[in-house]
Amino acid sequence: MTPSVAVDAVTAAFRRMDDVHAGADGLNCVLWSDRDLALGEARAVDARPDPGPLAGMPVAVKDNIATLDLPTTCASRILEGYVSPYEATVVARLRAAGAVVVAKTNCDEFAMGSSNEHSAYGPVRNPVDPTRVSGGSSGGSAAAVAAGIVRLALGSETGGSVRLPAAYCGVVGVKPTYGRVSRYGLVAFASSLDQVGVMGRTVADAALGMELIAGHDPRDATTAVRDVPRYRDRAGASLDGLIIGRPAEYFPASLDPQVAALTTRALDVLRAQGAEVRDVSLPHTDLAVPVYYIIAPAEASSNLARFDGVRYGRRVTGRDGGLRALYECTRSTGFGPEVTRRILLGTYVLSAGYYDAYYKKAQEVRARIADDFHRVFASGVDVLFTPTSPTPAFEFGAKSDPYAMYLNDIFTATANLAGVPAISVPIGRSGGLPVGGQFITRHFDEAGMFTAAFALERALGEDAHR
Repeated sequence: MTPSVAVDAVTAAFRRMDDVHAGADGLNCVLWSDRDLALGEARAVDARPDPGPLAGMPVAVKDNIATLDLPTTCASRILEGYVSPYEATVVARLRAAGAVVVAKTNCDEFAMGSSNEHSAYGPVRNPVDPTRVSGGSSGGSAAAVAAGIVRLALGSETGGSVRLPAAYCGVVGVKPTYGRVSRYGLVAFASSLDQVGVMGRTVADAALGMELIAGHDPRDATTAVRDVPRYRDRAGASLDGLIIGRPAEYFPASLDPQVAALTTRALDVLRAQGAEVRDVSLPHTDLAVPVYYIIAPAEASSNLARFDGVRYGRRVTGRDGGLRALYECTRSTGFGPEVTRRILLGTYVLSAGYYDAYYKKAQEVRARIADDFHRVFASGVDVLFTPTSPTPAFEFGAKSDPYAMYLNDIFTATANLAGVPAISVPIGRSGGLPVGGQFITRHFDEAGMFTAAFALERALGEDAHR
C-alpha cells in the first residue's frame, strides 16, 4: 500500500481549518485555499522516493508572498483576484523540501499594521481569546499556527510583523538577519526593512523552517553569500559562559507589570542555566518609532506607486476618462485608510523642502540605532533579551489612535532598523493571554539566537504557556 503521510496531514489541516476559520465567530485567518490542489500536491509528495525534510507538512503563507495558483492580494482590494505568474523563492524552497501550501493567510493590508485590523477582508481573531487582536501584520499566519492548522507558516517583517503576532498568539516567530533570506516574491513595502520570517509551534519547527528558506538567491541581490548553519543542532547546547544583555530601555516604568515579571522570570531561568546576565544600554531606542515611521512610509510611497490601475490589479475609470482620474479613482477605492495614511506621510517626508529635515535625518538616527547594537555586542555581550511587546494582545478597537498603535513596535522596530536577527518565544501568560520574550543577536548569528531560545523553551517547559 502506498504511504499517505502527506495526504493525511493535509486532510487534517483542512479539517482543522474548517473547525476554526469559517463563520461569524471564526478566526478569519485564511484568505485563500484550494483543498483539491493541496491534496494533489500531497499525493505527489507521497509518491516521491525522498519526500524531503518536511515530508508533506502543511504550511501557510502570508498573502503578500507570491505563490502560483493561489491568489496574492496583500489583503487589499487593489489586488483582488491577482494570481502571480511566478513564485517566491522561500515558497519554492519549502515545496522542494516536501511542504504542501494549504493556505494564504490574512494580514494587514500591504503588511501595514500591528494588529491585523487593517485587512480589506476583516480582522484576524486571536485563537487564545477571539475578542482580542492576533497582532500584525502577519496575524493570519500566527493564528493558523496557534490554532493548530499548521505547524509552520511564513510571514513578513518590516517593523515587528512576525514577532508581535507570534507573541500575541503564543507561538515562536523569527526575523532573520537582513540578507539571510531571499525577498524575491515578497511584495515590497519598505525595501530596506522588509524580510521574510517564519512562525512555528516550537523553536525546533521555526529552526527547521529557517534552515530551509535561508541562503543566497541570485534573484535577490541583497542576499548574502554565506553558509546556513543547521540551527536544529543548537537544541541541546549549553548556556555556560553565554553573556545575555538586559537593555534598560526595554524595561521602562510604563511596561506592563506582568510582562515585566515574566521577562524577569525568564532571565532568572537563563541565569540558572549557566548564562551571565548584564545590564546594558541602547540609548537611541526611544527614537526607533519616529525613525521607523518616517523611513517605512517613505519607501512605501515609492514602492506602492506601481499600483495605479494600468498594469495589473483593480482599475476604476474616472468620469472624464482621463489618466489622472484613473489613478485617483483606482487608488482611492483600492487602498484602505491605513495604507493611504502611510503613502501620504511618506510622500510628504520625501517632498522638496522636507527631505533633509525628515528622511535624511531619520537615516542618520537609524545609523546610531545600529551603532548601539554594534557597541553592545562588541563589548562581549552574546545575545540581548527583552519583552517582545509592551503588553499582551489588546481588544479590537482599543488603539484607535494611530500613534498609540505605532508604539506597539517600540521593542521590535529596532532590530529591523539595524538589520539584526531576532526571535520571539512564549514566556508565560498574563491574565490568560500569551506573553513573548525576545532574543536579539549580532548580524548572521542566528545560531546563537537559537541556542538561547532552545534553552529557554526547554527550561520553562509548560510554564511558557501558562
